Parts: sequence; structure tokens; C-alpha cells
Amino acid sequence: MSIPSELKYTKDHEWIKLDGNQATVGITAFAQGELGDIVYVDVTTAGQTLNQHDVFGTVEAVKTVSDLFLPLTGKITEFNKSLETAPDKVNNDPYGDGWMIKMTISNPAETAQLLSADQYKELIGK
Repeated sequence: MSIPSELKYTKDHEWIKLDGNQATVGITAFAQGELGDIVYVDVTTAGQTLNQHDVFGTVEAVKTVSDLFLPLTGKITEFNKSLETAPDKVNNDPYGDGWMIKMTISNPAETAQLLSADQYKELIGK
């Protein structure tokens, strides 16, 4: 299972790629594997400013719906619209084409609460 070392992770199984105060967010390969086939991604918070740990959307698999939690406080600037017609990108490429949102971070100090790849591996027992 892939856990890219350049990303940061949350205990809720989201990943975040930081680029200054801009970031890209998605769910981990572990999370999509646990959920199974993703059939729908619902993000209606684009343009909104949310707090760390707020729900920014949901992901629906064949048998369950799971909330998506924002890794850091900030404004959601973009939703990956390609997921509307091809939600399986989350299963096939969770760290690439399966990204979910882009955001502008408003509290960089919160990054200290994120997990490194090694810490995330320990969390999921890999």
C-alpha cells in the first residue's frame, strides 16, 4: 500500500499536500480500500472557510457513506469536478487524479498536528 512520504496525514485518513499556504486534500489508499468501490463524492463547501476537523463533504461507497474532515482551517477553493462523473478515480489513484479539494490554509501552526507518513503507517498498523 502506498503512503507517500511527501504528504501529511490525519487520524481520519485524509492526506494533505502542502505548497506554502495552498494545499490539496484527498483520502488515503488505506481509507479507500476500507470503503470499497467509491460511487459518489459530495463536496458542496467550495468557496467556504471551515475550521480544522469540520466536515467538508462525504464519500459514498457501495455499502456506506463516510464524512470527509478538513485537515487544516482554511478556505476551500476548488472541488475536483472530475469526481462527479468518475468517482472511481479515488479508488484507482487516491494520491493523484483522485484528489478531492484544494484549499488556502489560514492557520499554518495547525500543521504540527498532522501525521508524517511513518506516523500514519503506525496508526494503520503497516
